[in-house]
Amino acid sequence: MTHGSGGGKRRGIIRRATVLLTVLWVVSSSGCAYFNNRPMDVLAYKNPGAAPASRLIVFLRGIGGSHRSFEEEGLVADVWACGLSCDIVAPNAHVGYYGDRSLIDRLKKDVIDPARAKGYAEIWLVGFSMGGLGSLLYYMDHPEDIARVYLIAPFLGAPLFLAQIEAAGGPRAWEPGEYVYGVDWQQMLWHWLKESVADHPEKIVYLGYGAGDPYARGHQLLAELLPPERVVVIEGGHDYLTFKTLWKIFITGAGQAKP
Repeated sequence: MTHGSGGGKRRGIIRRATVLLTVLWVVSSSGCAYFNNRPMDVLAYKNPGAAPASRLIVFLRGIGGSHRSFEEEGLVADVWACGLSCDIVAPNAHVGYYGDRSLIDRLKKDVIDPARAKGYAEIWLVGFSMGGLGSLLYYMDHPEDIARVYLIAPFLGAPLFLAQIEAAGGPRAWEPGEYVYGVDWQQMLWHWLKESVADHPEKIVYLGYGAGDPYARGHQLLAELLPPERVVVIEGGHDYLTFKTLWKIFITGAGQAKP
């Protein structure tokens, strides 16, 4: 992704790939948590079929748009159109919950535990961009709650950090070194991916991304740890068109995503 029309293009890609990390750092450093609702706002969509659904899909948003975007962009309708029997929720898991590190707790208390109390047999996390990171962080802490994780163009770390993994020979050869759990989230995340997701097919994680996505470096590294049939790569970038195409591929059966 860094070849092509010279240094200006390369610098532009690096700037785009680091913007999310910068926003997360600024929010975390400033302590801006005053706009985080407790409980978290959650939109709910009931299965239109006659039978009660035993599966719940939880959509986690990216840094842009809103939790309403899943309905507005047609992703909710796509689920009904393909005949997948499930209910859907979309919590407003915006960047503030990442900044004050309350995301996991709020998802647990406001979304996942109430869903389990209602008797859902399966809960799927579907995370887009920043929401992909959130999905993995939740799954890392509470694997017993989640049946499957679908990552669509997830944010997985800063370019300089990912370059360290590449320089080590890939995520299997990379060693995290000393880090503070819960603070040094990049080391924490990739250490867990290496130790607990790689070569553990019972950890059902799917990955989809566009070949032209500025975050593709992280996607390619994660793909090394997943079974090939759980990875989907298409033409596209980091945009709704690519996200919607990938989601439709997953729910219509590609990669064995549809039961």
